[in-house]
Amino acid sequence: MPNKSLYELGSRIRSHRKRLGLSQEALAERAELDRSYIGGIERGNRNITIVTLCRVARALKIDVSDLTRGLPL
Repeated sequence: MPNKSLYELGSRIRSHRKRLGLSQEALAERAELDRSYIGGIERGNRNITIVTLCRVARALKIDVSDLTRGLPL
């Protein structure tokens, strides 16, 4: 089982992506990341850096705080 915080973060990213009607590939292109990396983030398998998190948030057109607020420790 992935880390609870990473799993929740990935779930939030997936939710925002789907709300925008984006595929993983489209999000990856917007964030200049590999599609498989986006999949790993969404599954909670990747411990991403703040720089990557900012790129994903920018690609989703949301603030980083919207993704991280209240994450479990």
